[in-house]
Amino acid sequence: MTPKKHSDPAKTFTGIISINSKGTGFVEHGELDEDVEIANTDLATALHGDEVVVELLPKMNKNRKTGKVLKVNARAKMKFVGRIEEESNMLFLVPDDKRLYRDIVMSPADAQANGQSAKQGDKAYVEIVSWDDPTKSPRGKLIEVVGRHGDHNAEMRGIVLERGLAYDYPLPVVREAEEIGKNKTISAEERSKRRDFSLVPTFTIDPVDAKDFDDAISFKPLPDGTYEIGVHIADVSHYVREGTALDQEARKRGLSVYLVDRTIPMLPEVLSNDVCSLNPKEDKCTFSAVFMMNDKGDVLDRWFGKTIINSWRRFTYEEAQEVLDNTRDEYTKELKKLNEIAKKLRAKKEAEGAIDFEQDEVKFQLDETGRPIRVFKKSRKDIHKLVEEFMLLANREVAHFMWKANEKNKGAFLYRIHDTPVKEKIDDLAMFVRALGFDLPVTKKGVAVKDLKALFDQISGTESEPLIKTAAIRSMAKAVYSTQNIGHYGLAFEYYTHFTSPIRRYADLVVHRFLQRELTEGKIPSGEISKFQKIAEDNSEKEIKASEAERASIKYKQVEYMSERIGQEFDGTITGVTEWGIYVEDKETKCEGMARLVTLKGDYYIFDAKKYAIIGEKTKKKYALGDTVKFKVAAADLERRTLDYEVLS
Repeated sequence: MTPKKHSDPAKTFTGIISINSKGTGFVEHGELDEDVEIANTDLATALHGDEVVVELLPKMNKNRKTGKVLKVNARAKMKFVGRIEEESNMLFLVPDDKRLYRDIVMSPADAQANGQSAKQGDKAYVEIVSWDDPTKSPRGKLIEVVGRHGDHNAEMRGIVLERGLAYDYPLPVVREAEEIGKNKTISAEERSKRRDFSLVPTFTIDPVDAKDFDDAISFKPLPDGTYEIGVHIADVSHYVREGTALDQEARKRGLSVYLVDRTIPMLPEVLSNDVCSLNPKEDKCTFSAVFMMNDKGDVLDRWFGKTIINSWRRFTYEEAQEVLDNTRDEYTKELKKLNEIAKKLRAKKEAEGAIDFEQDEVKFQLDETGRPIRVFKKSRKDIHKLVEEFMLLANREVAHFMWKANEKNKGAFLYRIHDTPVKEKIDDLAMFVRALGFDLPVTKKGVAVKDLKALFDQISGTESEPLIKTAAIRSMAKAVYSTQNIGHYGLAFEYYTHFTSPIRRYADLVVHRFLQRELTEGKIPSGEISKFQKIAEDNSEKEIKASEAERASIKYKQVEYMSERIGQEFDGTITGVTEWGIYVEDKETKCEGMARLVTLKGDYYIFDAKKYAIIGEKTKKKYALGDTVKFKVAAADLERRTLDYEVLS
């Protein structure tokens, strides 16, 4: 990395503070290569994510500038989930978020809310109400007793609340949804406004445990040898009108949240699982993207509009894959032809520069109490890719249509964009790849898509594939929503949006409203771009928090699973190397843990940063990134969500 040129950096500056689990803060300074480090004693009550004013100090720490917080300008978060402890007639919340470096203290009176009283061993949700003295603990007030600490349901609910995501619905929202549920019959007047696809072969393809079906595919051969392929999406906008209590709640939530054992839906279940869901053998209101296509996967014509469908069959992914594999079903011809066209679409996409970042997912089998009894990897098969390609097609074509429309009328739209990666991160990725024995050419302009694709071809099927793909994903910019279109780097699409999941994403609901307005020549309000840019930013932020919640629930269950396998041996891959130890991931369950250097027997090991390895001083035995090792589970800490491993060979 080329050092930044600076002579005298500003002594006082403003930034967003990051705090690690050790209670040390870091703030980026625009004129320095490294973040400024702030000792715990100099945080002045700053919390992770706060906007702070920092003064540089003359002291250095390992060539890193240090500083102290002078002032907290804005708080990022004041509500926390944790375990209640009691001492000297006072209650303390020991936070799950270890970046909160102080317990929150409550008086008995402050530990009561909504008829609940927090007690020792409870899982609770607490708000900090005051914190002026950094030498003392912050004072808090109970919001909710979530349950008993360690209880499965309490832990899952706590994960959602901790990230500021909504769980329960306000009463007005519930009542509004129930009223819609009572009047879900499609009127004759409404039918007259819609194109009827109910007699066209149509099916949904979803996970076996799915309850909300927001997309369906129809297929009809045409006399000239082409095909009419419909991508039909639940018409949520027909039921959830702008400005209603339901709409405001959906906007606040942003999206559905998926944990290992449950979905916290964006919309109440009467809508998400019933009224809007494309359940089999029921007439449903949909918003459709219909394509005339040939065997090559070319789009010859397209049509967008409101429709009615009736799903002829609800396929699980496994059932539909069985049809592709064994050709013993009444819908064999339809699915096989759709699969052929999907493969053509995928090949075109890859030829244009799309990058396949997909990796195996981790799934859990839980017992009746929520304890994990099996953890396994779930790979993506042809049927998953079939559905994905037609959803991508609909999203891309809607975005292109709206972009062309907005060239004329200057209206707003919600694009899904993905920027090119930052050069410094690509340089780091190239170094990482070289340490694993592969090559990624990087120029002054960054990395060419063809070179990244060539790398992925090289690593396909190797032990290093998941490591390098994970590192590549982390080096990329995040995909976000925006009213300004810059294209989608990862998919190699010039135009892209989210149109296909309005039951579970608010952005898609907004896109439906934009598209309908364009189709019906609706009026464009003045000043709408700033309004929708705010919605775009809010939804992008909510998406990050939902992803964090999903990962947290997975990590919790992985640690819980391994906690019952202390002493058992597994095969793993080294996924990280540090000066204090090596990270190892179990090959089957992807449960990652730390093997500390002090536990490695027979030698004194030294960290070699350039080789991403630790090397024995006497034996020269090397443990390097990507190596396969045998290990046993030494300890599991559910409180900290950590696993301790001991490498055996």
